Amino acid sequence: MNEQENWMENNDRHLAATVAWIHLRLERLAARTNDKKPPSTPDNATIEHAHQEKVKLDNNELPPALTLLGNALGLSAFDRHVLALCVAMELNTQTASLCANAQDNRDKPYPTFALAFALFDDPDWGALSPHSPLRYWRLLEINQPGAQPLTGAALTADERIVNYLKGLNYLDDRLTPLIDPMRNDSTGNQQTKQSLPLSQQQKLDTIISRLQYSGNTEGAPVIELVGHDSASKRLIATRIALTLGISLQTMSLKNMPGQIGDFETFTRLWQRECLLMPLALYIDINDATDSEKPLLKRFLERSRDVVFLDVEDSNIDITRQRLSVEINKPTPEEQQQLWAEALQDKANDQPQRLAEQFSFSQNEINRLAKTVLDQSSGNEPSSRQPENTNLWQACRIAARAGMEQLARRIDAKATWKQLVLPPEQKALLHQITDQVAYRNRVYEDWGFREQMNRGLGINALFAGESGTGKTMAAEVIANALELDLYRIDLSSVVSKYIGETEKNLRKLFDAAEDSGAILFFDEADALFGKRSEVKDSHDRYANIEINYLLQRMESYRGLAILASNMKSSLDKAFVRRLRFIVDFPFPGIKERTEIWQKVFPPETPVDENFDCNQLAKLNLTGGNIHNVALNAAFMAAQKEKPVSMPLLLSAARIEYKKLERPAKESDFSWQGNLEVAM
Repeated sequence: MNEQENWMENNDRHLAATVAWIHLRLERLAARTNDKKPPSTPDNATIEHAHQEKVKLDNNELPPALTLLGNALGLSAFDRHVLALCVAMELNTQTASLCANAQDNRDKPYPTFALAFALFDDPDWGALSPHSPLRYWRLLEINQPGAQPLTGAALTADERIVNYLKGLNYLDDRLTPLIDPMRNDSTGNQQTKQSLPLSQQQKLDTIISRLQYSGNTEGAPVIELVGHDSASKRLIATRIALTLGISLQTMSLKNMPGQIGDFETFTRLWQRECLLMPLALYIDINDATDSEKPLLKRFLERSRDVVFLDVEDSNIDITRQRLSVEINKPTPEEQQQLWAEALQDKANDQPQRLAEQFSFSQNEINRLAKTVLDQSSGNEPSSRQPENTNLWQACRIAARAGMEQLARRIDAKATWKQLVLPPEQKALLHQITDQVAYRNRVYEDWGFREQMNRGLGINALFAGESGTGKTMAAEVIANALELDLYRIDLSSVVSKYIGETEKNLRKLFDAAEDSGAILFFDEADALFGKRSEVKDSHDRYANIEINYLLQRMESYRGLAILASNMKSSLDKAFVRRLRFIVDFPFPGIKERTEIWQKVFPPETPVDENFDCNQLAKLNLTGGNIHNVALNAAFMAAQKEKPVSMPLLLSAARIEYKKLERPAKESDFSWQGNLEVAM
């Protein structure tokens, strides 16, 4: 028989002995109340013998549940007797009739405080107080209809407590709809055994040391896990709970009851459960509203148990002691080591490249590596892609999770061959691409990060008229680097409410840091405009937003591209901090000729009289040329003919009208005759 079975047997014997002792006292009280003494009335010696049997089991090396409960909740001897009387009602059917007889009232087949005062020695009137353990911890349910006095109200033991005393220790059913067990990939056997990276292990050791030092006298501090990486914070909280032997639960702040009575019940039940199980709570408050924060503050100041707060910034004003620890993903060096361990003999040069570009947690790295390796081993060698290609693509897809809701991903298809720009601009674009590809070698291996406090981000301004190739150039860079390109929707970022713009931008940049994505701010002058003279609070906060943008642009580890049609409208202080400025000129005849030569896909049927030189005389940008070519292709498809010069010139004429640009009719003539394709 194992220790648990021994404890259960001793606990059952203790409950039986306790019920037997209570029944003997009830029988004696009934005889006294009725002024009759039946022959079977127990004498004092019999009752004392039963009491000694109960005490003997109380003092067992494996204390019974009632003793454990009393020690945990601070119950006096009288409190325990009252609770045992109520529990006896649930364990033995004879208890009800004995209670009625003892009170000489058939209508009272239940325990009351008055009965307890008469039944047990050394009664404590303090048990009636709302602040007494019996009532504060909701161990009893009191049925007190109308003006009935409290001493005569029916008492019932709380169902959760009855089951606890029977040896069934589970979370109170009233809490289960509000909280959930923490689920984390680290609970798997293999990953539980895997040690944390050093940078995270140090944070974990700091928290555990503080919790162990606090002890039970002053209560545990609130643990603020600061940062935007919730996966790593959950992993560390789970490891702490495993180390301390406590069950970690998670809760949404929106589930915390807002009504005073419901909030009070929830708080006391949670405190009670923490003493009985024990438990720790993990609350994500990043999206907490101003109306929810006072409720959280009240809960934290009432609780003295372990609570983890998932926060991006430490900004909760509470009097309770707290410990704020910044939690980040493993360092690039640690991620490289994790990739090497996960890929094992198939690592090659992938760990360094993956760690340089992406930022994943330990569990994410293990999951991605395992998934790709399993897929590769299950495919035919002749039909599968190289493993490094599969893994890189899997990382790109996994990294998109945080970005999809914040920006629109552009499916980059353009290549260097399709891009038509003067040599100077093309050289700058190649330089930008190379800096992104080799930034870790320069910053990390060559020591530049140790000497630079800012300016580690790579950013560029693409300035030029609409249609001159700014978006296409961003696509080319993304394609060359095999990275995702995201166009930032300004309407989802800029807010009229003070502080909301910075909050939106923080989410955007934090998610982009992990994904390694290229950020493309189109019409950036609307967001990065000139800082204004401070005339009112709105001007002051607008300047704060711009300053925040300047800081995040400089610290962003990826590539941020700003596109503007009006370079002159950008803030000069911001322009000075840009690493690259690429001016996209209006294409000349040479560039327009090359654009016309490349505008049609190879599959498009084009008439043999297609004349790039004449079309290049039309004063159009690359974007306009693309529109003309596409419209002419639809005209040709409708007529089931190849794309011809008349159709192209007709489409160009429509484009000129759309742009409200003046032109001569002769510009749209072909061999002296304008053939308009209907």
